[in-house]
Amino acid sequence: MIFDTHAHYDDEQFDEDRRELLGSMKDKGVGWIVNVSASYASCERVVDMVQEYPFMYAAVGIHPDEAGDLNEESFARMKELFRRDKVAAVGEIGLDYYWDNESHTIQKKWFIRQLELARELKLPVLIHSREAAADTMEIMKEHGQGLKGVIHCYSYSREMAKEYVKMGFYIGVGGVVTFKNARKLKETVEEIPLEAIVLETDCPYLAPVPYRGKRNDSSYIRYVAEEIGRLKGIPYEEVTAQTEENAKRLYGIAR
Repeated sequence: MIFDTHAHYDDEQFDEDRRELLGSMKDKGVGWIVNVSASYASCERVVDMVQEYPFMYAAVGIHPDEAGDLNEESFARMKELFRRDKVAAVGEIGLDYYWDNESHTIQKKWFIRQLELARELKLPVLIHSREAAADTMEIMKEHGQGLKGVIHCYSYSREMAKEYVKMGFYIGVGGVVTFKNARKLKETVEEIPLEAIVLETDCPYLAPVPYRGKRNDSSYIRYVAEEIGRLKGIPYEEVTAQTEENAKRLYGIAR
């Protein structure tokens, strides 16, 4: 079945139909979802939500755009959430030089602290990196060696992707791969092994063609899997089966 490794179902765009939508996922071929926090305020929400749905797990972490909300006190409170059931990863963490909502110094500090937390807890990491390729790689080489995780919404070169794969990380592929102008991501998918790819939505954002620009949800991953299959010349069923296996291995979920 489909395994969506990165979703944001606490987002207000789902407020009107969240329960109905999530209740329909099994019938739409979606077997697993990791619900990912981004802001400090969302951390507890995503952990609470996954307790209601047997097929959902949580990732707890602070997005680089929100890193200014962290201090030693708030970081300690966030860390307490990892005592809760079904918290399977540290994320979404990393660097974002596109929006530059926070200084690079602050982003790097809390990126490193959250990588250290993942190492302490022996959990995988979900890495956000936008227009920060060199700094992300430098930090990952220094502080991420030996960790497992996903380079989320991958947007850099195929050469860098291969480097991350050698380090033991998965490449997260979502709706962008269906866009006509996504040449670099398509090339990356063609060249890295399917065993190094996991599927993700980042919903409600980044819906694939034919729903580009609309609210995304986990059922639309089928279009991502179809495009990966087209690029690699393999059946859709092989893509979903292998990426499900990859994700279960990553999160330590019984197969």
